Amino acid sequence: MKKFKSLVLMLVAILSLVVLTGCSKNNESSDKLETRVVETSKGEVEIPANPERIVDISGSSEELAILGYTPVGTANVDSYDTENVPSYMADTFKDIKVVGHSMNDTMDIEAIIETNPDLIIMAPRQEKMYEELKEIAPVVMLEDYSNDWEANLNQVAKLFNKEDEAKAWLDDYYAEAKEIGNKIKATKGDESYVVALATSGQFMIFSEGGMGTILKDDMGLKQPENMPKQDSITLPTVSIEGLSEIDADNIVVIGMESDKQDLAKDSVFNEIRAVKEGNYVFLNASPFFSQAYNPMGRQLLLQEVKDALI
Repeated sequence: MKKFKSLVLMLVAILSLVVLTGCSKNNESSDKLETRVVETSKGEVEIPANPERIVDISGSSEELAILGYTPVGTANVDSYDTENVPSYMADTFKDIKVVGHSMNDTMDIEAIIETNPDLIIMAPRQEKMYEELKEIAPVVMLEDYSNDWEANLNQVAKLFNKEDEAKAWLDDYYAEAKEIGNKIKATKGDESYVVALATSGQFMIFSEGGMGTILKDDMGLKQPENMPKQDSITLPTVSIEGLSEIDADNIVVIGMESDKQDLAKDSVFNEIRAVKEGNYVFLNASPFFSQAYNPMGRQLLLQEVKDALI
């Protein structure tokens, strides 16, 4: 009889364990299936409450990383090496699959499917893919803020209810930028700066975009009085003579190695005041051209700019 009772008690214990395990698994499944509804430019969309496999084709992968989400698929690539993520993000994004170029209107749909996403984030320029992508996973189409990198970070933060985290990051960024700007001014005085992209013998001037705004807006460094006006997101273009007429105390040129060699041999360029006085810095187009349009890249540029100018 005692053996029989022991056997019964053992069976009850096993059954209880099975029931508890089953409940635990059901609770886990319930957590994973939890969703919420967000308002997007395409209306209300139901998305996972805690997405784990995000594919970003909007160009917002650095914003996601800041907020604690590492995408499984990205279209954040180097503008001069579109098969790979920018070199400054190589470690952070080392396990991420490249599924296209965020500035294009189409992506590698098969590559997106292979990542098995539970959420896809896209931009308006890829709208023709919206219905197709909806068949793979919930899709959020972000607003297009063009050159406004801060507005884009804030909208991604709002999507995930992480506005406080975004604000904290931005506060740290601007504090560091101001500190470095003050150090540059303390070393070089109240000098003026121009940033230009070398292209086909001409120069696109970063008046109100890219690295130009890091120096002007974030660091508080002065621009020359003769800066060309920028009326849209398109950068104004000048010739070598036009660059000379801007007459900046310091010139930062972004370009390819061939541009660097051509400028070194150009007699007109070498007569520009800043060049003659040794206040000329050349930075490689990969990754510096597009780095300033992304938040993590922008933060890393602060120290790069300091090292280049001082």
